[in-house]
Amino acid sequence: MTELSIEKLHEMLKKGEVTSEELINEALRKSHEIQKTCNAFVTIMDDIKPGEVTDDLLSGIPYGIKDNYSTKDILSTGSSNTLKDYVPFFDATAVANLKKHGAVAVNKTALDEFGMGGTGTTAHTGIIRNPWDLKRMCAGSSSGSAAAVAAGVYPYALGSDTGDSIRKPAAFCGIVGYKPTYGMISRYGLFPFASSLDHCGVLTRNVKDAAIVVDAMKGIDKYDQTSWDSSNIHLYDSINGNVKGKKLFYIKEIVDVSNYPDASNELKKHLEIFNQTIEKLRNIGVSVEEISFDKELLNAIPSVYVCLSCAEATSNMSNLTGIIFGPRGHGDGVMDMIKDHRTKGFSPLIKRRFVIGSYILQKENQERYFVNAGRVRRLIVDKMKELFKEYDALILPVSTGVAPYIDGSKDELNSDNTAILEEHLQIGNFGGFPSITIPNGFIDNLPVGINITGNCYDDVNVLNLAFALESQMNYKNMIAGGHYE
Repeated sequence: MTELSIEKLHEMLKKGEVTSEELINEALRKSHEIQKTCNAFVTIMDDIKPGEVTDDLLSGIPYGIKDNYSTKDILSTGSSNTLKDYVPFFDATAVANLKKHGAVAVNKTALDEFGMGGTGTTAHTGIIRNPWDLKRMCAGSSSGSAAAVAAGVYPYALGSDTGDSIRKPAAFCGIVGYKPTYGMISRYGLFPFASSLDHCGVLTRNVKDAAIVVDAMKGIDKYDQTSWDSSNIHLYDSINGNVKGKKLFYIKEIVDVSNYPDASNELKKHLEIFNQTIEKLRNIGVSVEEISFDKELLNAIPSVYVCLSCAEATSNMSNLTGIIFGPRGHGDGVMDMIKDHRTKGFSPLIKRRFVIGSYILQKENQERYFVNAGRVRRLIVDKMKELFKEYDALILPVSTGVAPYIDGSKDELNSDNTAILEEHLQIGNFGGFPSITIPNGFIDNLPVGINITGNCYDDVNVLNLAFALESQMNYKNMIAGGHYE
């Protein structure tokens, strides 16, 4: 039953066809089954109590929380050995808001350590595997949430997105991943990676479910000064599928196959699927146009992201010393203890990012790297804002193809000319734009995704476009290995 949508489960709960206890028990049973194959969880809460069923759509329905959200009296590790025993005394605001709506969390999902990865291979509990093919990755960092939702453990799980950490795992796992406009959901209680880029969001199996969950998570918060009042925005109620006359654009430099002289058959097939989807949109009255984007700016996106995210991460995580919280390091003095804690506690990827961030933030390097990266970010965002004056949204394929194999994978930038196709989702974080990925077909029986990104505060429009497109395809409410409605 937990493979059904939120709407359907709520209807069944209200009719008495199923109880909250039955749904929770099923989600817990599936959690243990999936853990054996996908290693998707840090904590499974076997003693959780059923929730009261009310008129609220989320009441009594189980869900998962990415383990970089603070959860009161529940282990919250960020998938890092530096916090392997950390139990917070408060809930993240997004989690607290869901509790108010009667949602029932049943597990904490694994992630790339502190959200700083795109493979799902750096969690302190081990590699997270894709339920469509256990030899393949889920992408990251919301790997465990994506795997659990794709496997039908529950209808939704929380994620966070600093570069593409909700939207790419969604694509590789055949589900929906939505990050709303920056600040629509409070980041209070989310372990910070890069504060100017971090977004809270959700992974579901259909667009309406994503709207339902974010409606419950969002809201202004006195503990997060970047949050804003969205009380006049009602995402779920605003979805109607009426998109006739809307104008979308895609970027020629990203999707023109001639720009990839060594394109694999997989990449060619993915771009062919993308073009077919564009025709589906045109058939329902949506205008889709090709535009050209400064190639130098596009090529700079990955480097800008690395500079800004590593610098912010270095600053944000300077408190992880083993002195305030976390396992105490060994040494003759405080500095030796801190050094021991950070050396032994962090994975090589995290340490590499901290070294990069520290170098960028050195006084003699700030202008050349950090400040210039901010300038390029502004150029990219300004160009997008200019385009959004004429167009309702940007539409692009999510990556070069299906989920890569885990063996031989490296969490680093692509060195070939496909880097921009893998990294372009970072545009959504640079500008704080609302952005959603939905399933867009299959290559060799593995899912691929398509992404729609719109202007800030235009979340209703973005979700409605995604809903209309979803309605033209047969990939709604998919479970790994099969289709469900």
